[in-house]
Amino acid sequence: MTASLILSGLHIYPIKSAAGIELPTAQVEARGLQGDRRYLITDSRGKFITQRQFPRLALIRVGLGNTLGRLDCDRLTLEAPGMLPLNLFLTQAVETVEVEIWGDRTQSLHCGLEAQVWLSEFLQIPCQLVYMPDDAQRPTAHGQLGADQLVSFADAYPFLLTSEASLADLNGRLSQPVPMNRFRPNLVVSGCDAFAEDTWARIRIGPVEFDLIKGCDRCSVPGVDQATGIQVREPMPTLAKYRLRAGKIWFGQNLVQRGLGHLQVGNAVEILATKL
Repeated sequence: MTASLILSGLHIYPIKSAAGIELPTAQVEARGLQGDRRYLITDSRGKFITQRQFPRLALIRVGLGNTLGRLDCDRLTLEAPGMLPLNLFLTQAVETVEVEIWGDRTQSLHCGLEAQVWLSEFLQIPCQLVYMPDDAQRPTAHGQLGADQLVSFADAYPFLLTSEASLADLNGRLSQPVPMNRFRPNLVVSGCDAFAEDTWARIRIGPVEFDLIKGCDRCSVPGVDQATGIQVREPMPTLAKYRLRAGKIWFGQNLVQRGLGHLQVGNAVEILATKL
């Protein structure tokens, strides 16, 4: 079974809680996959906002520039229903602002008035777009893994892994199946049993090793239909019937990388250690 494990999906979310982008290849960098969650929408006070409060964020589609086959995270295109597309260039970001995400205070670059007006109109609240520069210091899991292990604007960890088998298991219990994008993973694996990822401690995907630090306890976001931006009932009640532990619903695993490297869909996934 181990030999058949492959990386079947790679996803980034350039703006936290906006729509994701599926990629055939991706670069593992110090904070996670290149281009993943380096942008954040905050309210006027600098506090982060997500689909938990504003499911309509799912309708914001993000395009990144591409220079010689490499993602250009300095160039963004935003699209959303009822809105004219907006092209942004990070060179427009000149003001440094402090933002708050899950209790972490982080210095960021304000992405300009155009983005602020566009997002405020779409979400119908005063808000702003910020970017995490390379010199920003936000340690993973509030510093529990050391000051040198950094993370972008992801909730706490740089990578989230799920498996196709776990989703298939869930969908077998639902009257209407849900797509994987409800769980917003970075890495999707095929070829294992349902929830086998819960037992892995360390894996190698292509040239990069990862430690599986903890399971992912899910909030309300898997209940947001990513195609409509509407909060719906399933799949959380069904998932709670068999994935509820310590008062939390679990689906997926949070990872940190042991190095940098290039990943591509189809990479072999090797289990290097399992949890006792």
